[in-house]
Amino acid sequence: MAYPHNLETATRMEQAVRDAGGVPATIALLAGQIVVGIDQTQLEYLSTSTGARKCSVRDLGVAVGMELDGSTTVAATMFIAHKAGIGVFATGGIGGVHRGHPFDVSADLSELGRTPVTVVSAGPKALLDLPLTFEHLETLGVPVIGYQNSYVAAFYARSSGIMADINAKTPQDVARIVQARRNLGLPGGELVAVPIPAEFELSTEVTEAAITQAQKLADEQGVHGAASTPFMLDQIARLTNGASVKSNMALLLNNAKVATQIAKAMLQDLE
Repeated sequence: MAYPHNLETATRMEQAVRDAGGVPATIALLAGQIVVGIDQTQLEYLSTSTGARKCSVRDLGVAVGMELDGSTTVAATMFIAHKAGIGVFATGGIGGVHRGHPFDVSADLSELGRTPVTVVSAGPKALLDLPLTFEHLETLGVPVIGYQNSYVAAFYARSSGIMADINAKTPQDVARIVQARRNLGLPGGELVAVPIPAEFELSTEVTEAAITQAQKLADEQGVHGAASTPFMLDQIARLTNGASVKSNMALLLNNAKVATQIAKAMLQDLE
């Protein structure tokens, strides 16, 4: 897992992995050292750090060379996980193509196209241009696996209305697809899109209204690039009176559980 910028969230995600029978390995940078599996003291330190850098792959050399603290994006977490021999990781949502800014494309997509790690998420973040994001994934050869869903999950919503490449009904289904891809020598990873638990789903009307207003504020204030996503998520939380925060926590914990189940199924296939 990437460190999710919040002590309570990180602690609960790690516990969700343990409850599902796995061993959590939260990834972060501490004083320029890449740590795979930070401990509780380090989690607490990062939760109060004011200088931690948000690190995508391009930032890793800077953070290591300058001995900085850092949290990792999906792209950087994939890169580090692969180097550490970790084949599956859980996150909230991946980055993608930003609405109204089609040239602002997250490095998460290109990393998915080249690094053989299975990313378990609730789909792309809802604030993105979902059709363009999936077009990019298709071009990069990344299979989008709907988990117990024929449609791709869309973060706060259980369905984006966009068909997944396959509906994987069990962790074993996902494991078989991943193993087949590795045996074929296909490049890149897989995106497993897990629907948010139904009781925490937000209505499309509420979500879209908040996203539209948040995007307007971002454009007015000139917020773009790496700063765009955290700004937008903060604004959406404010505009939904905290409902998005509860949904975000629910999908993170669910993703951690499903990712652990998939990892266990992959190990069983190798035995």
